[in-house]
Amino acid sequence: MCSYSIGQPGIPWGEDEKAQWLSKQRVKRDYHTEVLSKLEKLPDSFQRCKYGELHYRSRQYPLYAFTHIDINTNKPTVLITGGVHGYETSGVQGAIRFLVSHASDFLDKFNFVVVPCVSPWGYETINRWNPMTVDPNRSFSPKGEAMESRLLMNFMENMDAEIKVHFDLHETTDTDDSEFRPALAAKNGAEYSDWGIPDGFYTVADSARPELAFQQSVIDAVSTVTHIAQADQNNQLIGADVVSEGVIFYDKRALHLCGGVTNAQYVTTTEVYPDSENATPEQCIQAQVAAVIGGLQYISC
Repeated sequence: MCSYSIGQPGIPWGEDEKAQWLSKQRVKRDYHTEVLSKLEKLPDSFQRCKYGELHYRSRQYPLYAFTHIDINTNKPTVLITGGVHGYETSGVQGAIRFLVSHASDFLDKFNFVVVPCVSPWGYETINRWNPMTVDPNRSFSPKGEAMESRLLMNFMENMDAEIKVHFDLHETTDTDDSEFRPALAAKNGAEYSDWGIPDGFYTVADSARPELAFQQSVIDAVSTVTHIAQADQNNQLIGADVVSEGVIFYDKRALHLCGGVTNAQYVTTTEVYPDSENATPEQCIQAQVAAVIGGLQYISC
């Protein structure tokens, strides 16, 4: 059984254990400084849309999407999400970097909806969960428990645009195996097994709409910035079969993942590895941007 500092092996957490976990969380960086302040000066074609606000532990977190001032329904619309898991830094910063520095290059072909930080409390405390020990990236369903997910779903449902492409920007870090997955196993009273962290970039396609050529275009673009993760001895990454270089499948709707929130034809979840000896945090941000650009160039052809 899992050995973790909170709870008893084999016994799911109750409210006391969840409260104990929450009491240990601390703010380690500032959402307003590291995220919102970087978006004060948008490209002229974009506007800030507040779609909700979270109130956690006496702190307020306004939630924003950044969209075209005038969405052209004759052009495909691209959704970019970051920070669904708040601890995944390059997903947040990559979404910001693309919006501020590169989105304008593609305005003749696409509309954009960019949500840089879905889980700001998770960003500040460097967590996968929200304060209620709920994973927003397992909550994109009508019965989902995470307010972060419900607010984004409500926003998307009220949008007057059909999403053609969805880039969901994530990271896989050493803390997945040292903290987050052991905590999850302890919470569920389950056995934990170390699956190993892939060294390099990979994508998670939706098994219902894999679009492998699109995934490969993302992989090819990122390979110019950082290395692509190689399959393990079982031809897997994080326990899933590798179907193409650096590509695995998940059933995103069945798992209530953010990547399943739309009916987009092209969907990818990016995963970089910031703890690699062969990559830097800046390279990981650049890899997120390259992933978006590579996918858009494929669709533009």
